[in-house]
Amino acid sequence: MPTARKRNRSYDSARTRAAVLAQFAHVRDAVVTLTPEQLALPTRLGEWTVRELAAHITMGVRSVVRGATGPEPVSLDLTLLDWPPATRKYAGQVDEDTREIAAAAADDPAALAELYAETGRQFEETLAASGDERLLTTRFGGVRLGDFLVTRTVELIVHTDDLNDATGLGIPYDREALAACTRLLADALAAKGPGGSVEVRVPPYAVVQCVEGPKHTRGTPPNVVETDPLTWIRLATGRTTWADALAAAHVQASGERADLSPLLPVLG
Repeated sequence: MPTARKRNRSYDSARTRAAVLAQFAHVRDAVVTLTPEQLALPTRLGEWTVRELAAHITMGVRSVVRGATGPEPVSLDLTLLDWPPATRKYAGQVDEDTREIAAAAADDPAALAELYAETGRQFEETLAASGDERLLTTRFGGVRLGDFLVTRTVELIVHTDDLNDATGLGIPYDREALAACTRLLADALAAKGPGGSVEVRVPPYAVVQCVEGPKHTRGTPPNVVETDPLTWIRLATGRTTWADALAAAHVQASGERADLSPLLPVLG
């Protein structure tokens, strides 16, 4: 059941919906250009090739369509801040489902393009017919559509970055999707390590306080961590380590408590 003490940030519904649609369109436009050789490229996600990664992205969006099909669940089982840590439990099933979808698409770019076209069509129809308070049936239990759409910005932005890393395509990041993804993962950090002794800044999208200790109230905080959105997302999802980000000067950390490594990653 949802944890009562966790408070969800407010997200603008229209912007979130537009952001998910826009980011999926960015990915679709890139994926349909992939050759069989590119689909066979390795990714930083274990044994997954670009083919599995591309298939998985459609699965993440189609979960909204599946969740809105059939009777509405009777209970709300997951709130927005419950989602990041809950993903680890289902990693094995996600991998199995992804491989099944990828196998169906085989190495045929045309089949993958058709999968993306059909996914996009069904997704737009689902959004047009469903309000934010509609409960979806998901692998996590009953979830508000409005909350689940915010989690889709995380799925899409994180895997867009994975695709760019594997292929060098330079797929763009929708600004609103990147903002929502950054904020949710920052809030997940604050929920995982509650407190007020460290201020984490991810300009221009998020500022949160975390870690137990003396709470900062005014002036310059004694413990500050600052980084850019993509570095933060890679840290929060385990794509890069705290030590590597510091060594590359992608993170600035000051203060004796400004070490986030015990709290990372926050997704899964």
